[in-house]
Amino acid sequence: MQEIANFLVENIFDFGYAGIFILMAVESSFIPFPSEAVLIPAGYLASQGKMDVFVIFVCAVSGSLAGAYVNYFLAKKVGRAFLLKYGKYFFISNDAIYKMDRFFYKHGSISTFTGRLIPGIRQLISLPAGFALMNLKKFTLYTALGSGIWSAILIALGYFIGENEKLIKVYLKEITTFTLVFIFLAVLVYYFRQKSNNSKG
Repeated sequence: MQEIANFLVENIFDFGYAGIFILMAVESSFIPFPSEAVLIPAGYLASQGKMDVFVIFVCAVSGSLAGAYVNYFLAKKVGRAFLLKYGKYFFISNDAIYKMDRFFYKHGSISTFTGRLIPGIRQLISLPAGFALMNLKKFTLYTALGSGIWSAILIALGYFIGENEKLIKVYLKEITTFTLVFIFLAVLVYYFRQKSNNSKG
């Protein structure tokens, strides 16, 4: 898998914007490799006047959505039927599936949005959303929001400091830490708002 990912990253820019779309779709679906390997170089090319920042962003988000849809619909159409039929052999009861459905019905939006911002999770969050039959419009909206924020950060890094690899690593580490703190605070605010709404109800 890693060899395939490396090959794609090394050769994708020969395909221009279509290459960015394809790579982001693959990254968002079944081959885990860092999106920064795509978008930071693309941002740098934009700073050189060789690509357009807005078009890069649109290709990145739409590619991420396309890849997320692959996981979502596979989980919805194939994975759910498999779990309902064979889940008991993997210690996954129908009751557990029902609880997952309820969780994503109530909290699917915040889970999908924050999941798209967490490295290693962003590809996987589409699977439980599909298993739980999350509303497609909500799934699309919050996947696009999360992907959009992360894509904008990476493109900006490439655009402003694309030549300085050491500085990129420093900033990327700091941004990742800041993003995780933001997610923690967002979930905390969400939790207390839900608790307050439930107490009022």
